Amino acid sequence: MQTDQHDFHGLLHSADLIEAELRRRLAPLGIQPRQARVLEAMGRMGRTSQADLASAFGVTSASMSTMTDRLLAAGYITRAVDPASRRQNALELTDKGRTLLAGIAGAWAAVDNSIRDALGADAAAFFDLARRLRDGLGGAIPGARTTRADTDMSG
Repeated sequence: MQTDQHDFHGLLHSADLIEAELRRRLAPLGIQPRQARVLEAMGRMGRTSQADLASAFGVTSASMSTMTDRLLAAGYITRAVDPASRRQNALELTDKGRTLLAGIAGAWAAVDNSIRDALGADAAAFFDLARRLRDGLGGAIPGARTTRADTDMSG
């Protein structure tokens, strides 16, 4: 049996395979994984600015603008002048976007179950390690509100 030259290669290949399955699961909904992540984050964040959304994902406002333009065109979100700051636009899920969240959750649950099926009893440890890796590399759940207790590892 040939092994990967570098330990993380297996993780990279697994991530590609998982994303391919997620794409298959989301295809009937007519959206891509990144679009699903943005919609799901907006569900957590409520009305938000494009700049705040871009910051939550660690991307430029221009990059997020391309994504939100697609979501606007599909009718999943609205964009209007933010009444609190007339210099910014506020983005918000439409009813169609909120309805889509259930389908997104179903697709993600199906992928979670595929991973559980592949890993069996090791799945819980894998998911825990994946979260620890994300957090240890400075990642976060886009749009999740964290408290000091969530981020304080000293106690």
